[in-house]
Amino acid sequence: MTTEGDATPARPADRYGTAGKGKPSKRWRRWLFVAVALIVSCAIGWIYYVNLGQTPIDAERIGFEERPGDAMQVTINVTRDDDSKPGVCVVRVRDKSGAESGRREVLVPAGAGHSRVSTVVKSIGLPVTADVFGCSYSIPRYLSTP
Repeated sequence: MTTEGDATPARPADRYGTAGKGKPSKRWRRWLFVAVALIVSCAIGWIYYVNLGQTPIDAERIGFEERPGDAMQVTINVTRDDDSKPGVCVVRVRDKSGAESGRREVLVPAGAGHSRVSTVVKSIGLPVTADVFGCSYSIPRYLSTP
């Protein structure tokens, strides 16, 4: 304690160092954290873009019509980014409860960028609706032509 009022006592220099030196700035830690957060955010954005970006081949159902014998004719319009490659689309029908009651893989031959394909899908029960499950350029061996 000092007798001069509010003055702080002098610290021993050999034990604590000189008073002119303060703690090193922690500003670099903040910049490091911002840089790491930015790199991680960019990596996550790139992964989402690659996995959830626009698909190279896509199809939409144009129409469906009930056929005798628990079957349904489905017409789809296929849009591709590379029309020189054939593709495959999976078309399915659903029954009244909404469960999938039949499915079929449809070969989409190489040709125009927009292709309209019709197919008949057999069902295990009375089908009430049809939709496209998905499309791909990976064609199974049993669908390819010799």
